[in-house]
Amino acid sequence: MLVSVVPIGNSKGIRIPKSIINEFNIEDKLELQIHNDEIILKPIVKKPRQGWEDAFKKMHKNSDDILLLPDSIENDFNWEW
Repeated sequence: MLVSVVPIGNSKGIRIPKSIINEFNIEDKLELQIHNDEIILKPIVKKPRQGWEDAFKKMHKNSDDILLLPDSIENDFNWEW
């Protein structure tokens, strides 16, 4: 597919046909990679918090999951309501 480079403010861009946008469920961002002499655009398919579980397991295995703040707040004074 041949696409034109168009001016966008001080930059330039390309227009992606709507059929491709729909086919790849592209919302507002793409991943851009440079590989050899190629520009590769990939849709972002990650979900929020994807990979967190594995990261937390790795932190626990490395004993890097200690609390930086106490788990609870000590209540050493009387509240007045």
